[in-house]
Amino acid sequence: MAGGCRGLRGAEGYGKMRPPMKEIRVKMNRRNILKAAAAGAAASFLPASSWARLSGANERVRIGVIGTGGMGTVHLRSLVGRATAENIEVVRVCDVYRRRLNNAVKVIGASESAGSIEHERVLDDKGVDAVLIATPDHWHTRIANQAMEAGKDVYCEKPLSLTAEQAIECRNVQRKTGRVLQVGPQGTSEERWWAAGEAIKAGRIGPVVWSQGSYCRNSREGQFNWTIDPDAGPQNAPAAEGYVDWDRWLGHAHGLAPKRSWDADRFFRFRKYYDYNGGVATDLMYHRLAPLTLAVAGPDGQYPFRVSAAGGLYVENDGRDIGDTMILTVDYREPVAHTVVLISVMINDVGVPDVIRGQTGQMEPAANGWKLTRQNTWKDRFAKANEDLLKGEDKASVELACRGDRGGRDHLNNWIDAIRGKSKVNCNIELGCATMVAIKMGVEAFRQNKTFMWDAKGERMYTA
Repeated sequence: MAGGCRGLRGAEGYGKMRPPMKEIRVKMNRRNILKAAAAGAAASFLPASSWARLSGANERVRIGVIGTGGMGTVHLRSLVGRATAENIEVVRVCDVYRRRLNNAVKVIGASESAGSIEHERVLDDKGVDAVLIATPDHWHTRIANQAMEAGKDVYCEKPLSLTAEQAIECRNVQRKTGRVLQVGPQGTSEERWWAAGEAIKAGRIGPVVWSQGSYCRNSREGQFNWTIDPDAGPQNAPAAEGYVDWDRWLGHAHGLAPKRSWDADRFFRFRKYYDYNGGVATDLMYHRLAPLTLAVAGPDGQYPFRVSAAGGLYVENDGRDIGDTMILTVDYREPVAHTVVLISVMINDVGVPDVIRGQTGQMEPAANGWKLTRQNTWKDRFAKANEDLLKGEDKASVELACRGDRGGRDHLNNWIDAIRGKSKVNCNIELGCATMVAIKMGVEAFRQNKTFMWDAKGERMYTA
């Protein structure tokens, strides 16, 4: 199966590419010895799964995109646009809707054979090094797991999964295979969140107490009521523009969603239905919780202790079963005890700013990064922790400059760098899984009107 870069393959390929030891002849001189020692030292800082990428670190990365709807097409165009600069190529595309598939083939400028309705054809292609998954949520981890087991690296759109169990399984597959997996909340590649984490570790605001974030919208047509193509559906011939492989999309044969008759609203507006996603929690709150968790707990995140929910379906009563207003409180105990408040409202677009509050100070957005403001009760400790920024002045607040993408590389480029062994992904499977567990607990707390707890030893959620 294909590895992270062409030229070096997975376990199956090594036996074919490497000659027997008796055939290897290396002229050992001082320069070769020094070069070998330097390479060994560099490799020691990378995970074992990255070693095989080192000698091919500058080779072209060939990518397959699975799911070419709205967000999938955005990613597809972005990858094509950076193909020359990053030495990458999108060689395969996949979608269950023929119209979207045909469009994707045109975007990459390939022949019809580059597109397929069956994602397995992408994963079976040994010329594909990595895949980007932008399907509806209920398919995410099944495809991601299969891709990693096929020796391919993965970019998985957020949220990581539909259920907590799927997230844990995907985490375990990544641990077993060692493949690169980037989860899609782009905010985790913003420098400000990594700078916030460093500031917290340095004690600039004291022990973190609670934080907040929101993602709110408003619309006249109703949130997620995207355009429906009137000719689309499974009644068309497979070659017709309007053909949809509805059974494959549902995934009922694999237990991914219930079997049902064709429903255009569910297909084109899947975010309105819990069978395929978690509504505003998985679509929007995930974007806020992942970077907050990164800043407070570190790049591997942490699992929640307790999650409660409030809100309801107040205005958009159009047959959807998700809420239009949701507020979550997520409590953590280990390793950092604190509470996160998340707000997502689809019928009023006034939210709250990202704020991280500590005992001696707080962090809130500023023009160039973060503004750190002291708690007057602890002004002496705040001054000592931030003396390098205060420069002897008695000020209530100071600014911590941190703008742009981390290392000047956005989320997709960070993934490409990780495939080549040049860096680690900014939202790894550990952070992605821990975030997903908290979000799923919130979804079920909302739906069942209960508080959910997390059993860390058994890795399961249960009601209080």
